[in-house]
Amino acid sequence: MAIGYVVAALVAAVIAVFALQNGVPTSVRFLTWSIDAVPLAGVVLAALAAGLVVAGFPLWIQVWRWRSRARSAEARAAALEKTVADRDQALLRQKPPSAREGPPP
Repeated sequence: MAIGYVVAALVAAVIAVFALQNGVPTSVRFLTWSIDAVPLAGVVLAALAAGLVVAGFPLWIQVWRWRSRARSAEARAAALEKTVADRDQALLRQKPPSAREGPPP
């Protein structure tokens, strides 16, 4: 877990240095939309964030499906374990064959 914090701190430091070194104002144009004097680092970081969202959403859906399937499988396993336990209890309650009957022919 500590390694994760170190990696996150290093990534945050790299992003901060990038933003400080790329503060040059630039203009952004898309179709009819235009913004002037936006810091270059802001444009790049916004594009990075948009890419993470676009890539992360399908992955989040996949993880949600896996968790749903896992919950369903756990419920089925619990139901089967209960059925087996009930069957075992029913078998233990049955009377054993009496010694007078002898072995089966």
